[in-house]
Amino acid sequence: MKKIYLYIVVGGIILFGLIQLIPFGHNHVNPAVVSEPQWSSPEARALAKEHCFQCHSNETTWPWYSNIAPASWLIQMDVNEGREKFNFSDWNTNPGESREITEVIQSGEMPPLQYTLFHPNSRLNSQQKQDLINALSFR
Repeated sequence: MKKIYLYIVVGGIILFGLIQLIPFGHNHVNPAVVSEPQWSSPEARALAKEHCFQCHSNETTWPWYSNIAPASWLIQMDVNEGREKFNFSDWNTNPGESREITEVIQSGEMPPLQYTLFHPNSRLNSQQKQDLINALSFR
């Protein structure tokens, strides 16, 4: 029985090592900031930066574990999807739908669970939700 566990552990270590060779999720170059919204105040930008910029801007700060698969794959997919939906750093090209943005903030879908699990301070309280919605509704 000990031999089976040993094979499982060794196989797991080998598999973990092999998945590190898959290149997706290791290129963490942030594109240039092209344009931002005209923020209603510096506080509005700070609120968005604190709660949204990790996935919805070209100013992503890549944590150390974003270089280790499979976390690197999940983080890269979230950032790609977030920037595709709307991007605070390319606002003139990809501003997103204000109604959709408002709905996902109000419903608590944003920030998503997989992000708030590792970043509990990113959860928005009711006042922060309203402040963020107000900051984004001026456009």
